Amino acid sequence: QVQLVESGGGLVQAGGSLRLSCAASGRTFSRNAMGWFRQAPGKEREFVAAITGGGGSTNLADSVKGRYAISRINANTVYLQMNSLKPEDTAVYYCAANSAPFGGAAIGAWEYDYWGQGTQVTVSS
Repeated sequence: QVQLVESGGGLVQAGGSLRLSCAASGRTFSRNAMGWFRQAPGKEREFVAAITGGGGSTNLADSVKGRYAISRINANTVYLQMNSLKPEDTAVYYCAANSAPFGGAAIGAWEYDYWGQGTQVTVSS
């Protein structure tokens, strides 16, 4: 049974930093893209960042470029480093993984088959 577990969320002041972790279990994702999405209250889930299986290619949403970075520690662990946080970054952040190998760092939620339960990030002004 595949599970994705996010951790590292919390409350931080504007301008601060957090690092989210996503740990996958149940199968290896060494050749599979993984990504981060977020959903703020009353809004649709939106793409944040993605990374390919080998970690050689990444994608970041325009709203987080220059502030966030995604990295791959091993086959089943992905980090999202978030710096210079803003109140508008407040959301539940979800980790996702693609079941198909060799996919790109996709930005569409439909590209991902496995999802975590999410971790809350709250940025105070």
